[in-house]
Amino acid sequence: MIPKNFNDYVSRFPNDVRPLLRKIRLAIKRAAPAATEKISYRMPAFFQNGILVWFAAHQNHIGFYPKKSGIVAFKKEISAYKNAKGSVQFPFDKPLPLGLVSRIVRFRLKENLSKKKK
Repeated sequence: MIPKNFNDYVSRFPNDVRPLLRKIRLAIKRAAPAATEKISYRMPAFFQNGILVWFAAHQNHIGFYPKKSGIVAFKKEISAYKNAKGSVQFPFDKPLPLGLVSRIVRFRLKENLSKKKK
């Protein structure tokens, strides 16, 4: 079943994973307070003038999806984590890099807002 909202999404995970999802969500909300939260591709997502980021819990990590541009712009900082063209994995057994998440979200927000001006 597709989750209806963030609370529905987070309720599907074990108690030890839920706080991680809440922390990453809060970091995103603080970095982009005017962004709209939705479920997209069955995971939490934030939109402001287009998609900013998605995130999701997996078996051993939180997947963070800031599109390709967010990965490229923070390639050096992201290199400490398993990553791909549009994603990075934050393992459950290490602290979430919430400062990095915030910087990426602000970068994506600036990118989306600059598209709006063109």
